[in-house]
Amino acid sequence: MTIWVNEQIDPSGMVHACIACCDEEQAQSCHESFTNNLSSEQKKEGWIARLRTVESWDEVPVNSLKLS
Repeated sequence: MTIWVNEQIDPSGMVHACIACCDEEQAQSCHESFTNNLSSEQKKEGWIARLRTVESWDEVPVNSLKLS
């Protein structure tokens, strides 16, 4: 099983928002939203929106919103 994990990460590496799901299309849409919601100032400061995959729910950060 592939689980898609979307994260908004600040310059220090702290995750501020995280949503995980098994649907690639939903994950891509969420990633686009996370990216678009970062202000130009945040981007200049080094904030990023990251989309990654994991193989187990155990690999998903504890504080994430998990959609199935």
